[in-house]
Amino acid sequence: MTSAMDRIRIFLFTISLYLWTLIIGGIIGWPALFLPRGYAIFIQTSWGRGTIFLLRVLCGIRFEVRGLDRVPEGAVLIASKHQSAWDTFIFLLHFKAPTFIFKKELLRIPIYGWICLKTGMVPIDRQGGAAALKAMLRGAAERIGEGRSIVIFPEGTRVKPGSKMPYNPGVAGLYKHLGVPVVPVALNSGMVWPKGGVIRTDAMIRLEYLEPILPGSDKASFLTTLESRIEDASLRLLAEGVDR
Repeated sequence: MTSAMDRIRIFLFTISLYLWTLIIGGIIGWPALFLPRGYAIFIQTSWGRGTIFLLRVLCGIRFEVRGLDRVPEGAVLIASKHQSAWDTFIFLLHFKAPTFIFKKELLRIPIYGWICLKTGMVPIDRQGGAAALKAMLRGAAERIGEGRSIVIFPEGTRVKPGSKMPYNPGVAGLYKHLGVPVVPVALNSGMVWPKGGVIRTDAMIRLEYLEPILPGSDKASFLTTLESRIEDASLRLLAEGVDR
């Protein structure tokens, strides 16, 4: 049960996050629409770092990262479990200017959607069929060519801890098309900051970079390996809990 003090801390975090987002997006960020891409990437990264700072200071939420030494040099495809809003900005701390595959609907959000495009994120129209897939592959290849790693959430949406959704075939298409190592990522962030739930204070989020999947496998084998690695490790992190 959430105590009165915890509710106050969560309320302060929520208000602070809204204000931080307003400052970044509405005051500091909008010039990014007219300035070089590097400024937009700086704004994006600053927002992520600021949000993590607010989580730590106001809610006592810290995080433990394992296996970062497993990530190969150069541009890679990061395929991560997705349980929380936290997952959408933590990779900004670990990689230089990573690109995210994101749903096209987010482009409708004023300023945010525009900055996403400005930073070089790759939208995907989930109802667009083969043409949308080709456009995504083309955009992803351009980012890899720039030396930027790509982040994708294979399930396509946030899921509750201990649950899973079917892995979208788009991640297999990226694997075959890009020809770079795929780094699976497991986490338990949904136990701390769940979708539509109450933030848990004084907790530890755990994220683990798993053994990379090198190019060369067929799509079916790749998907099987990817899913088993992510799901098995995520269940293990779930069992570890979030105590600090």
